[in-house]
Amino acid sequence: MPAFELWMEVEIGEPLDQEANRPERNFCNISVKFDGKRYALNIWTFDFLPLARRGWPYDEESTETLATYLLPPDLFVERLDRPTVEAVISDLLANNLMDSQWLCDDEAES
Repeated sequence: MPAFELWMEVEIGEPLDQEANRPERNFCNISVKFDGKRYALNIWTFDFLPLARRGWPYDEESTETLATYLLPPDLFVERLDRPTVEAVISDLLANNLMDSQWLCDDEAES
């Protein structure tokens, strides 16, 4: 398993066990530091997609018009929790699948 540093935006907000912040139905930004590089990604869970089509704020009971299109995130995952995201990032790194579009400009960090 490649060694990397992971920061997850979802960990700095409300606790993941709250109804409005479920790990199976959520989205967040992450940062991955690996081999002197930093990657930034927007990730969604598979179950978040139907909610994203409803606009903001999310109303699961609404039957109003759904979005006809969405620009996708960088990555979909099953759950937004550290073990799941770490396993996914480990797999992407091990298989050289980290997208170069996710790389951050070095000057942005200074």
